[in-house]
Amino acid sequence: MAITLSDMINEVSMNLSGYTLTQDRSTYLKTAITTTTSSSAAPLTISLGSTANVGMGTIEIDEELLWVDTYDRVSNTAIVAPYGRGYLGTTAATHTADTKVTISPTFPRFTIKRAINDTINALGSSIFAAATTTITSNAAVAAFRLPATGSSLNIRNILAVAYQSIGASKEWIPIRSWRLDNNANTTAFTSGQTISIYDRVPSGRTIQIVYSKDPAVFTTTIDATYTTLTAINNQDFATITGLPDSCKDLTILGATYRLLTNLDPARAAMVSPQADETDSKRPFGTSQSLTKSIYGLYSQRLAEEIKKQENRYPIRVHYSL
Repeated sequence: MAITLSDMINEVSMNLSGYTLTQDRSTYLKTAITTTTSSSAAPLTISLGSTANVGMGTIEIDEELLWVDTYDRVSNTAIVAPYGRGYLGTTAATHTADTKVTISPTFPRFTIKRAINDTINALGSSIFAAATTTITSNAAVAAFRLPATGSSLNIRNILAVAYQSIGASKEWIPIRSWRLDNNANTTAFTSGQTISIYDRVPSGRTIQIVYSKDPAVFTTTIDATYTTLTAINNQDFATITGLPDSCKDLTILGATYRLLTNLDPARAAMVSPQADETDSKRPFGTSQSLTKSIYGLYSQRLAEEIKKQENRYPIRVHYSL
């Protein structure tokens, strides 16, 4: 079953809502938003299903944050400030009618997406993404550019090398004498990475190389490859990152604890310190205890994934000149 970026954002959001006992208020767009600007001369007026919970502040539509300057509860409309489109670094976009509008979201979707990518980047220091590439042996050549075609694969390390035997046995014979060069001359080898094969391999045989690389993060901006927000959110976890599907919950736990650390600073009462003193249900500092608990689960799952990866890709002895 494919695990998409949208699935992960929704799961992180549900976890955070459950942990904080906070349910964000929402309504919907009655008419589409067809512009990405809101100038003082022609401010953007948003028609909403209800303005009962709307006030001056932020709203979220799709993954864009907007700053509402004024609102009218009679006509159920809100006016966006000139600086209100693409607020806090989000991307201004058009939005269709009936789209959900979240009022003052505790955890905007774009911050959840960023936390997921930050977690994937951090995982790269402990576990790796595994992939394969192939080259064709040549008796006259010792050093082969990696990869055989295309641009650099950014190989961290080589896990195993084998070549296809001659005949009907279909056996892949391990190559035990090879050397990886991550600093190869880029004039001679455009990728800057080479593998030198020192075993005797018949010419014309396919050599398969299993290698490790850093996990890749999700694309978060609309470009030539991902032309819509739907396409971005439909990115498959295993395909994009190179990590196994079992790392999905690990990534979600990492994103959750990263976002939970921001709760207490946001609740620090600068105007009325007594408000937190009398708040017995959610005293200041509660989120830090919860963050430690979630981080403990994250650390446990990370240790399990490291062990699983060590068992699947054991260290192989090889000779290097």
